[in-house]
Amino acid sequence: MLLGHTGENADGPAPFVGRDGELAALSEALTGRRLITLTGPGGVGKTRLARQAATAAAGPAGPFPDGTHWADLSPLPGERLLVNTVADALDLADHTARTLAEAVHAWIGGRRLLLVLDCCEHLTAAVRTLVRDLLDHAPHLVLLLTSREPLGLAGEHVLELGPLPYEADAGEALALFAARARTVRPGQAPPWNPERLAAARAICARLEGVPLALELAAAQLTDHTVEELADRLARRIGPLSGRRDTRPPRHRALRTAIGWSHEWCTPRERLLWLRLSVFGGAFDEDTARAVCSAPPLTEEEVPPLLAALVAKSVVRRVPGRTRYRMLDTIREYGAMWQAEAGEREVLRDRHAAHFLGLARAAERDWLGPRQRAAYRRVAAGHGDLCAALDHYLATAPATALELVGRVGFFWACCGYLHVARGYLERALAATRPEDADPAARVRALWALGVALLLQGEQEEAHRLAVGCEALAVGRADAEPQAALDAAYLLGLSHLLAGRPLAARIVADNVLEAVPGTPFDSASRLRCHLVRVFALTGTGLFADARAEAQSLREGCVIRQEQWMRSYADYQLALISLFEGRPAESAAHAEAMLEGKREIGDIFGTALGLDLLAAARAANGDEAAAAHAYGTGYAYWQAVGHPQRGTPELGPVRQEFERTARSVLGDRAYEAAFAEGVRHGRAQRARAQLAWS
Repeated sequence: MLLGHTGENADGPAPFVGRDGELAALSEALTGRRLITLTGPGGVGKTRLARQAATAAAGPAGPFPDGTHWADLSPLPGERLLVNTVADALDLADHTARTLAEAVHAWIGGRRLLLVLDCCEHLTAAVRTLVRDLLDHAPHLVLLLTSREPLGLAGEHVLELGPLPYEADAGEALALFAARARTVRPGQAPPWNPERLAAARAICARLEGVPLALELAAAQLTDHTVEELADRLARRIGPLSGRRDTRPPRHRALRTAIGWSHEWCTPRERLLWLRLSVFGGAFDEDTARAVCSAPPLTEEEVPPLLAALVAKSVVRRVPGRTRYRMLDTIREYGAMWQAEAGEREVLRDRHAAHFLGLARAAERDWLGPRQRAAYRRVAAGHGDLCAALDHYLATAPATALELVGRVGFFWACCGYLHVARGYLERALAATRPEDADPAARVRALWALGVALLLQGEQEEAHRLAVGCEALAVGRADAEPQAALDAAYLLGLSHLLAGRPLAARIVADNVLEAVPGTPFDSASRLRCHLVRVFALTGTGLFADARAEAQSLREGCVIRQEQWMRSYADYQLALISLFEGRPAESAAHAEAMLEGKREIGDIFGTALGLDLLAAARAANGDEAAAAHAYGTGYAYWQAVGHPQRGTPELGPVRQEFERTARSVLGDRAYEAAFAEGVRHGRAQRARAQLAWS
C-alpha cells in the first residue's frame, strides 16, 4: 500500500519524539544508497523511524518522483504471499499470465521509487532472494528494510537503531514517556516535581529506553502513579547498575514490559489478548467478537475488554477506522500463550470458520445495497482469508474449495488475480471430483475461468469453460446456479474471442433452461449481461439498449453497483455507435463512479477509454486526451495493454486519432501526460481508501 503510518494511539498517530541524529543518517542514506537495512531489537522503533524518513522523502521535492510505497510483511506466516504483498504495495493489480515477479520487475522498470519492506526478520532468506532480484531488474529502485537482523548482501547499508538515550542529560526516553503520559493521564504528565521526575527517569533507565516498553509502561498510568510504576519495576527488574554492560539485555527490558502489561491485565483481558493474536492483520469489533467469544468469554464481554486492551496499548486503533491491530511483538507474545493454553488449533478453526462465513455473506450480499460493503469486507480481510484457506487446505480441502470459489470472483474484480488463481488451482488439485460438492466445484472452476480470461489466457479459459458447462449439464434442475455460472463463463469466453452470436446462444439456452427473472440471483443476472453484450456485438443496438436500460433500472432500485456499471458501459458504447456522444459520456461517467465504489481497476480502465472516446466525439479533444492518459495510468496498474470486447478496440483507435489530429501531437501529449499524473494520484487515493 502507499505510505501510511503506524505507532497510533487510540485517537490518532502518536507524535514522533527524538531520533534527530538517526533520522538525519537514514535520510542521507536514502539519497545515496540503494539498499538500506534498519536493524535493532523488537520494539526499538524501527518501523516508526522508517515511516518518518519515508514520509519526509515522499514530498514533491523528494528524491523519489515515482512514489514511496510500503509493504508490511509482519502478517505473513510464510514466504508464499511475499511477492503478492509487494505487488499490492506497488499498487500493481496485474492481469497477465506472467509470473507476478516478472510483472513487478516490468512495473518498476526504470521508475525512481522507494519501496519499504517492513518486518523482514521472519522471512530473511526469501526477502534476501527478492531484494537481490529487484535490485538486478530495477536500476533506480531504492529499498529500505526494517529487520532485527541484516540480510548480509553486498552493498547493503546497515543502520543499527538502539534504544532512546535515557541518561539525565540526554532525555529522549524521558521525552517519549512524558509525551505518552500526556495522552494517557494528563494529571500524571509534566511538569513533575523532583520526586516524580526521579521516578520517571528510573522507569526510563530500567526499561533501557526501549520505546515500546516505555509506551506500555505509560499506558499503566490510567490506574497508577509514576511513582507506583517505578516501584513496581524496581521490584521486578532489580536495582540499577552503574555500568552499561551489566544491565539486562534490551530484549529483556521489552519482554519485561510486555510481561508486566500481561500481568496487569485481568484474566479475561489476558484471554482476549491470547485470542486476538490469531489475526494476522487488522480486525474490527464484530470479527473479534465472532472469533474470540468462546467460553468463558461471552460476546457481550468482548467490546469492553477490547477497549481495555486499547487503553493499555496492547491493541491499537487504526486511525480513522473502526479497526484494530496488534504490533507484531505483542502478537507474538499472545501467540505463545495460545500454545500454553492449548487453544491454538481451536482458535484457527474458529478463525477459518468465521472467514468462510464472511465469504458466504459477501456472496449472498452481492446482489443489493450491501454489495459495496461486501467488497470492502473481502478486501479488508484479504490476509486472514488467505490464512483461512491455508488452514482448510491442510485440514479440510473440500471446505477450502468452497471458500475460494466464493471469494474468487471478488478477488478477480479487485485485482488479486494471481492470488485467486493460485488458491483456486491448489484447492481444485487437492480435492477429487467425487469428494467435493458439484456446485462448489463448478463455482471454483467458474472463478478460475474468469481469472484466466482477465489474465488474457483465452484458450485455456475457453477449454475450462467447456468442461465447466459439461459438468453442469443435466443439473440445471438440481443445481441451477451451477448451470448459470458455467454458462456465464462460456458466454464471456465467446465474447472476448469475438464470437458474440455464440455467446448469445449460450446465454439464451441457459436462461430458458433455468426460468426466472433477471434479479432472481447474481448468477442469472450475469447471464443477462452476457446477452446484452452479445446483442451489441451483433449490431442489434435497439434491443441491446432496451435490455441494458432495464437491467440498469433494476440495479438502481436495488442499489447494486457492479452490474449497473456494466449496463452503463453498454449504454455508453451503444450511444457512441448511434452518434450521441454527450449521452455516451454521461453513461461512461456513471460507470466510472460505480467501478470506483467497488475498487474494480480493470472496469475503471475500460470506462476511462470509453469516456475519452465520447469526449473526442463530442468535440472536447483536450479532455479526451486527458481521459486517455488517466486510463493509461490504470492500464499500467493492470499490467497489460488495453483490453475489452473486440468492438471497443476500433472505437479507441478512431477517437484517439481524432483527438490527436485536432490538437496536434504536442498539445495531445501534454494533455495525455497530465492525465497520467492525475490517474496515478487517483489510484493512490483509492488505494488508501481501500487499505
